[in-house]
Amino acid sequence: MAKGIWVFIEQSKGSIRKVSLELLSQGRKLADEKGEELAAVVLGQGVGALAGEAAKYGADKVFVADDAKLASYSTGAYTSVFAKLIRENEPNFVMIGNTAIGKDLAPRVATRAGVDVAIDCVAVEPDDANYVTLTRPIYAGKAFAKVVSSGARPVMATIRPNTFPVSEPVSRDAEVINAKVDVDPADLRTILKDLISQATGRPELTEANIIVSGGRGMKGPENYVILEELADCLGAAVGASRAAVDSGWREHKFQVGQTGKTVSPTLYIACGISGAIQHLAGMGSSKVIVAINKDPEANIFQVADYGIVGDLFQVVPALTEECKKLKA
Repeated sequence: MAKGIWVFIEQSKGSIRKVSLELLSQGRKLADEKGEELAAVVLGQGVGALAGEAAKYGADKVFVADDAKLASYSTGAYTSVFAKLIRENEPNFVMIGNTAIGKDLAPRVATRAGVDVAIDCVAVEPDDANYVTLTRPIYAGKAFAKVVSSGARPVMATIRPNTFPVSEPVSRDAEVINAKVDVDPADLRTILKDLISQATGRPELTEANIIVSGGRGMKGPENYVILEELADCLGAAVGASRAAVDSGWREHKFQVGQTGKTVSPTLYIACGISGAIQHLAGMGSSKVIVAINKDPEANIFQVADYGIVGDLFQVVPALTEECKKLKA
């Protein structure tokens, strides 16, 4: 009999990513409402210590698959192990972060398990008839759809980062289950040889609470330094519009939009961004949007909570100076 709510724990360098802590926090609330247990699933190498961390954020049970084959994320290996755990334990509901890994993993696991999956959800509500009702944006974020499962269990969903608050950690114990890792060599189609990361000292774009983004109005890559100075003062990430990325001013990993990354920060500062539909689709769910643009007719002002009509090359440095004064 199917039971329980599961959260896939995405981890990096021995730390649980913020989106997984958000899902554990929300999963705890949902499990309490349903009267069921909350389980975390951790895959990797040397990740046993993360079981205790998952327990602090609400997990009653932690499945740990610790093996050298899982040291780095591999689509085939992770799909094989995770899908097998689901088939053997039959949870009711599985949540995965809507990250690059989550969007790659969830559809494949759902296919193996023969169930539905809803992608990029922004709300989860308990539903007696369908277990949960999920809300996800459609039509480039212009509308929201309420979706339910066709009936097969588990219901699966990827959840947009920054959708739920992270609860305060509490001291609690969880049952730890060491899962057997039996990966078919045929599933190891890709082997990661090396991982080169570029340290910026700023938060990852999809998990940042504050984002400062620049568009075509930045006029060139050399001008992004003024956004970086403001971002460093605010503890923010730096993003870019598709126009800026297509112009070669910023790498694609910094692109916010329908063809880039979907973000949902507490504060989004759009500098020199006109507000094209595909960009709005990637940041429209931000809690507070501040737009800086010299064109008073720019579409970005239609979604902004606060708008500044002016030259960003004067406005942004002034904001940075005020930020520094406040911090001092």
